Amino acid sequence: MEHTEKPELLESILNAYPYPIVFVDNDYKIRFMNRNAEYHYYQERGYSDLIGASIFECHNNEKSVERIKTAYEGIKRNGKEVFIGVSTRNLRIYIQGVRNSKGEWIGFFERFELNQQL
Repeated sequence: MEHTEKPELLESILNAYPYPIVFVDNDYKIRFMNRNAEYHYYQERGYSDLIGASIFECHNNEKSVERIKTAYEGIKRNGKEVFIGVSTRNLRIYIQGVRNSKGEWIGFFERFELNQQL
């Protein structure tokens, strides 16, 4: 596989995930949304042009801002994924930190999964 194919391959993998995934950098700017995240935020929630915008444009109440900042600071301390809660659509929301090849924190991604009850 050529190096130039890798970004397209990774984007295809993320787009195959059946739930929203949003990558946010250290400055809390949205840098990537998979296909399901675009649908969720643009079609269902009515936002537009979120790439490059602050995550706090769509999570704009004080409680959400504090929860996201506290979660990311915790991730940077211990490296563990953080469970944020369950959405109104019965999806569990998690935040996972992302490091670059040098081990430096470059941001986090927010992911959703079905909240199955046994």
